[in-house]
Amino acid sequence: MFGATADAEKTSWDFAAFHALPKATVRADFHCVTKFSMLGNEWCGVAARTVLDLAPPDPGVTHVMVWAEYGYSANLRLDDFADPSTVFATHHDGQPLTLEHGFPVRLVVPHLYAWKGPKWVRAVEYMRADRRGFWEERGYHNRADPWQEQRYSYQEQEGDGPLR
Repeated sequence: MFGATADAEKTSWDFAAFHALPKATVRADFHCVTKFSMLGNEWCGVAARTVLDLAPPDPGVTHVMVWAEYGYSANLRLDDFADPSTVFATHHDGQPLTLEHGFPVRLVVPHLYAWKGPKWVRAVEYMRADRRGFWEERGYHNRADPWQEQRYSYQEQEGDGPLR
């Protein structure tokens, strides 16, 4: 955790320390922008809320950027990140994540399209303003609500994200 933290310090956990944090299990659907959904997945890992409690953001934080391997990133509103269903998943349907699916940890934000949950998470940056992540810079919608079919940036309305 870095950026606009409450104590102006970075917080990190190594593999063992992260896996020792309290566990959360979330049963949720998984929605892909390519118009398929996987229903009733069980994700186990560390709730984003736990991470927020252990390394709180500055009161002025409105967004986070989740950084991952290979230059991937995903921006989220703080409310979406703090949602009780958002989890840093280490297991899917009772099995450890595979490398292909994000081992050692991927973010899962069930109420948003899957690109908002990057694989191979490495860091979270607290931000006082929104910035577009990897896929948003390439034309994907900044909010990514599957129930509103917010797939592409040309669908964005005023207030959906930072100016292009």
